[in-house]
Amino acid sequence: MDQHLVDAAQRGDRDAFAELMRLQGGRLYAVAYRILRDPQLAQDAFQEAAIAAWRKLPTLRELDRFEAWMQRVLVHACYAESRKRTRWTATVRLLEVDGSRSVPATSAIHDRDELERGFRGLSIDHRAVFVLHHYVGLPLIEIAATLGIPAGTARSRLHYATEALRLALAEETSLVVAEERLA
Repeated sequence: MDQHLVDAAQRGDRDAFAELMRLQGGRLYAVAYRILRDPQLAQDAFQEAAIAAWRKLPTLRELDRFEAWMQRVLVHACYAESRKRTRWTATVRLLEVDGSRSVPATSAIHDRDELERGFRGLSIDHRAVFVLHHYVGLPLIEIAATLGIPAGTARSRLHYATEALRLALAEETSLVVAEERLA
């Protein structure tokens, strides 16, 4: 991250802050989407995080930690959005019907849907740790610092999230096998 941009933004330069958000916006939105699993909620969380970051930027002491600091602000915005909307809503996408679709493409859609259902079963705390570890690539120590939790708690949340996803996928697989036997 360009420390000159961070420094300028910290001194009130709106253009510098806009450039920082342009540089990091896609990645931050992707993290919010993976945590919240809803495009509108992710957009709201990203916007709230940007507003909070602009307001709190003068308090940032280590300019070289802007990226990690921004992720922390974003995750807290995701928590706030999740509390606002405790009920999940389905996102419906219209897919073109094409008889030439191959079985692997259908299988990939089924696998993605299984994973989505598994993610929806996780708490936001578990999703946040899972996404920060597996998508962002942060080590557990950094995740703990980002979320303001002990390292052991981050490790525990990652373990339980992984186990819950594994169980959800195993249950889905056993249901498919049972349905195939009945058919």
